[in-house]
Amino acid sequence: MIPGEFILRGDEIVCNEGRSTITVSVLNLGDRPIQVGSHFHFYEANSALQFERELAYGMHLNIPSGAAVRFEPGDRKDVELVPFTGTRHVYGLNNKTDGSLDERVVLSTIGKNLEQRASETKKKETLS
Repeated sequence: MIPGEFILRGDEIVCNEGRSTITVSVLNLGDRPIQVGSHFHFYEANSALQFERELAYGMHLNIPSGAAVRFEPGDRKDVELVPFTGTRHVYGLNNKTDGSLDERVVLSTIGKNLEQRASETKKKETLS
């Protein structure tokens, strides 16, 4: 063995096996690239990223720890999200949560927003 040498297994690294995931389509409306890290609360990602934000509440990218996804201006990408586990507390970032992801006040507000969106979508479909 050479000092500092890494001997890696040939097996694939599996992340978040068996956990539920969702896929969201993300569009960068900004004029600069945006990177989102593996453990960033995706709901709080840069506002220039357009996606169904309420669906991303309590979720982070389903990619290996320390990795990131880069969104170039005008690019659309589908990304897979997975729920946070453990204590499910998020602090900092863009200060939209700052506490438990399971607080009823926050969840009920998101639920109302989703219901309103669904209602608006049904109205648009009826008018078409």
